[in-house]
Amino acid sequence: MTRNKLYIFLSVACVIGFLWLSVAYFQRSSEVGESSVCLFKQLTNFPCPSCGSTRSVIALLKGDFLEVLRWNPLGLILLALLIIAPFWILVDIRWKKSTLFDFYNQSEAFLKRPWIAGSAILLVVLNWIWTIYKGI
Repeated sequence: MTRNKLYIFLSVACVIGFLWLSVAYFQRSSEVGESSVCLFKQLTNFPCPSCGSTRSVIALLKGDFLEVLRWNPLGLILLALLIIAPFWILVDIRWKKSTLFDFYNQSEAFLKRPWIAGSAILLVVLNWIWTIYKGI
């Protein structure tokens, strides 16, 4: 992936993420029941590994750290990416640098190591089992 494609992809993903989060935040504050828009859950009746991430981020924004962990700890990572990526992209564009792109390439190479990839997959699977167990 080229630098420009990565920055465009991340920018679009962040805009969509912020829009989704805004809609979910205001919908949740006016809604009593719980509903899911997860296609995987609707088709299989099981939560996907990221189910609860939106509710986790909303709980984090409200300062309810126990709820963050109850819904899905992956929400912490998602919110960090949503906050950091746009600023990092703007700094790189302003200073005509490629630090985010370089970090992306280094991270990709790091994650390709078998024991790192295996550990990451194991953590996602354990989180998924925990999500199923909680009945999200």
